[in-house]
Amino acid sequence: MKTIHGALLIGCSALALAGCGADDISSPGAGSVTVPANPTPAPTPAPTPTPGTVVAAAACPSTAATSGLALTDDGVLPGAQGTWRVCTLPSLVKTSATLPKVAGVIYRLNGRVDVGCDGGFAAPTAGTPFTTTTKACAGKAMTADDNVTLTIQPGVIVYGDSTTAASWLAVNRGNKLVAEGTANSPIIFTSLQNVTGKEANGAAITNDSMGQWGGVVLLGRGIITDCSTGMGTTTGNNCERVTEGAADPANFGGRDNTYSAGSMKYVQIRFSGYSLAPNQELQALTGGGIGTGTKLDYIQSVNSSDDGSEFFGGALEMKHYVSINADDDSLDLDTGVDAKVQYVLIVQKPSAGDSFFEFDSNGNEADAPRTKITVANFTAVQTSVGSGNSGNQASMLFRGNSDVTLVNGVVFTPTNECLRQNGTTAAGSAPTSLIAHSVVMTCGGSGAFLGTGTYTNANVQTAFNAGTNNNASFTSTLTNTFVNGAGEAAITPYASLSTLSSFFTNATYIGAVKDASDVWYRGWTCDTTNANLGSNSACTALPTT
Repeated sequence: MKTIHGALLIGCSALALAGCGADDISSPGAGSVTVPANPTPAPTPAPTPTPGTVVAAAACPSTAATSGLALTDDGVLPGAQGTWRVCTLPSLVKTSATLPKVAGVIYRLNGRVDVGCDGGFAAPTAGTPFTTTTKACAGKAMTADDNVTLTIQPGVIVYGDSTTAASWLAVNRGNKLVAEGTANSPIIFTSLQNVTGKEANGAAITNDSMGQWGGVVLLGRGIITDCSTGMGTTTGNNCERVTEGAADPANFGGRDNTYSAGSMKYVQIRFSGYSLAPNQELQALTGGGIGTGTKLDYIQSVNSSDDGSEFFGGALEMKHYVSINADDDSLDLDTGVDAKVQYVLIVQKPSAGDSFFEFDSNGNEADAPRTKITVANFTAVQTSVGSGNSGNQASMLFRGNSDVTLVNGVVFTPTNECLRQNGTTAAGSAPTSLIAHSVVMTCGGSGAFLGTGTYTNANVQTAFNAGTNNNASFTSTLTNTFVNGAGEAAITPYASLSTLSSFFTNATYIGAVKDASDVWYRGWTCDTTNANLGSNSACTALPTT
């Protein structure tokens, strides 16, 4: 059995004093010299697991179990919760495959792993083949999408090993990720350090650990703005972008805002945000040009060194999003995204982080599409004095005249300004790019509102107050950090969410968590020292079942 720890693989050749089998015996000399045969060793008894301790599986899942995916068996990794059989994914998943849940098995990303080859701006056809530039598939002439789907079963743990290269999962255009856990058996994407329980320097992993691997990146053919370059195979409206910091192309963009990059449900993404280039880190979850066909529900981001999640262009629909301890923004939306998000729970990292929300458009009122965002039933909490706003000057930043609608929200940021708009608007007129209904805010700093660019503080305040049932000087009564108290329960909710979009569920309360009996966030999440979600599972440890 070989043992893996980080990038260190110890094989037979490294064990100079250990016998490695019959081939290591010197050939006998001539004549009467006889070398006795090695005695047959007694079989090693199978380890007896103690309750709650992981024991490595005997082998990686077979090719049949993984639908043809060629996994590399990299031996046994000692972890904080026991031992794991390490099964490493190839750098390119070439065919649809499944990662099954097997006791004692953990799956490894050794650097960047691509799901399928990039099919380009529009699905390639036989008559107009697309030549991909992604390194894993460079020069491949594509006459049709690969249509590779990587399916991950409930309870599976996938970790990124960035010992030698930044590890992240890139789901290219024309391919899908289907990662659907359950409330009792979530899928966990995490880091090598989370598995071993130790940082690279040997210190114990803590609730301040972050930036240990890249994250999950979904790439699609949604409409975007702010092109990196026009890389499409058709003329006109061929705006595309490259994933931030990627040394090898990881392109996204197209004309299809219904695009499906797959589905993710009951998923944790921990300790992500590895820097691919100076000041360019990946998020826990990045969406580039995904569309409404991409199903996202019950997603937890924990300790990302950049944003909790960021979505560039396309059309986003997401429910039940939990962001804990993001070191930058908890939810970042930009470059022409049409976003609808409901049930958002944000707890900011103590004495760190930036804004709860950063929403950007490019400031051009005539631009199409413009960034258009509706966020409903959200609770965003600052957990310590002085935390947050390292660069954005307020706990919510709406920039470049992005069109933002806030509904049924609770904002608690008692030492910082609440809402800043930056952009251009006609002198003396209130901006029309902010609409709020049933939003209450507990603010500090110099006041609730900031206007920069040509916006004034008064402009922003006027827009906020034009809505219904808003209160920018609310006295918070939140309990258990983020659960509505009597004050929040007394606010009349905006009851016609479904009139804004059929995606939304009409809610009878403001905020993300109605009361103590509302526990949608519990069980499938993990807990940190400043955000006890009641799951009885620490984010610094892995499940043992």
